[in-house]
Amino acid sequence: MRAPEFWQRRGLAAILLSPLGVFYGASVARKARRALPYRAKAKVLCVGNLTAGGSGKTPVVLALGSALLARGKKIVFLTRGYGGSERGPLHVKGAHTSAQVGDEALLLARVAPTIVARNRAQGAMLAEKLGADIIIMDDGHQNFTLAKDLSLVVVDGESGFGNGLMIPAGPLREPVAQGLARADAVVVMNPPMRNQEAAAKRNFELSDFTGPILRARLAPQSAELAGRKLFAFAGIGRPEKFLASLNEAGVHITGSRFFADHHPYSEAELTALRRRGDLVTTAKDLVRLTARQRQGIAVLEVAANFDDDPAPLLDRLGTGV
Repeated sequence: MRAPEFWQRRGLAAILLSPLGVFYGASVARKARRALPYRAKAKVLCVGNLTAGGSGKTPVVLALGSALLARGKKIVFLTRGYGGSERGPLHVKGAHTSAQVGDEALLLARVAPTIVARNRAQGAMLAEKLGADIIIMDDGHQNFTLAKDLSLVVVDGESGFGNGLMIPAGPLREPVAQGLARADAVVVMNPPMRNQEAAAKRNFELSDFTGPILRARLAPQSAELAGRKLFAFAGIGRPEKFLASLNEAGVHITGSRFFADHHPYSEAELTALRRRGDLVTTAKDLVRLTARQRQGIAVLEVAANFDDDPAPLLDRLGTGV
């Protein structure tokens, strides 16, 4: 989905919908109270957020997964498989498509074994059979079926918590204080002020959070795109981030068209896009296309680079080297 513009301000629409948001947040608290989470033999690292979509969770998951692989750990990614038809638990293989397992699962599977499971406890059991030392959950902060050993909350450094209201009145999945009470650390993605933790706390309503606050940034990894004239298209939660990364990569953007998050592209849509010139899209969008459809389309790869060393947090998982 694309976030409604009123999620960034408290206008009439947000005010009218706010009573429904209260019920949404209360439902999360009720699930937490009633949960009987499964305790996996492997350590469980959860990277989640408090808002709907577009905060940068998956790049953080990939960065931390790569760091743990460098420590010699056997990691398995665990995701719901949003946008896919498979309920799981399912070990993602090369033959699977985004229509089956979702685009994020395909991105994760490029780095390490990945499991799609609507039921995270069942997914963790399959991860154990695969010999996982550490299970990394991409999303799941509001899922209470699996006990976590380390919970990180990713906050978008530009939009923060939006208008501070809960779905459908705003972007929040639950009240900020309620969600942060279960977090061991916060990762602020693309913070506008990079040298003051106190400023980050003021800007993103983190003044009462006593845990570590790490800063990270999305960095383009596609130097070969510099100087090219390309038409940008994407179906992601925050397409403005994509445009910012293209500019940082030195791309001359000739135009753009954006679709809903996880959008399945039709042949007619791709044909119309190709008429606009040479195309560029995100890695997340590219995996939703067939091999034939990808031909001639450039891709902007990005990675999460940490300003603050995440090693002390990973040490909490018993992974010290």
